Amino acid sequence: MKKTIALILCCLPLFAAGILHKYYVSVSDITYSEDAGSIQIISRYFTDDLDQLLKARYGIKAGLMTDNELKEADFYIEKYLNDKFRLYINGELKSFRFLGKEYDTDLTKCYLEIPDIKGQQIKSIRIENEVFFELFDDQQNIIHLDFPGKQKSFLLHRGNYKALLNL
Repeated sequence: MKKTIALILCCLPLFAAGILHKYYVSVSDITYSEDAGSIQIISRYFTDDLDQLLKARYGIKAGLMTDNELKEADFYIEKYLNDKFRLYINGELKSFRFLGKEYDTDLTKCYLEIPDIKGQQIKSIRIENEVFFELFDDQQNIIHLDFPGKQKSFLLHRGNYKALLNL
């Protein structure tokens, strides 16, 4: 009996390690604002993952959410998102403006905008989101699209990083 209890106690940390698994996920809300005539994007990333990515990709210690945060952190975040997060309207790649970021507990919220959409007839929106794929094999990116008359969500991963919404 004592050997069984000892065996269970020895194996317990191994089982706990399998249960304590960190999830790699981001969430982006993409909305068309008729009032502003723009597409507004709020993307949420785990701050420690974003910090790790900036170090791996650009060799910088951004120090996000610390008193020693690198002044150029926003520049590098915008540069990375421009490379890995793309939005096409009617097949045409659109550039976004990085409006800034803010912290919420352990998340970094990045605010992006695609201006001057007012008056355009939007027939399709295609998203390509490869954020964090080079860093985490099991990264998943959730996209919520909210356009007049159409709402849809997508789960993107390394093997399927594109989403298309036809209006």
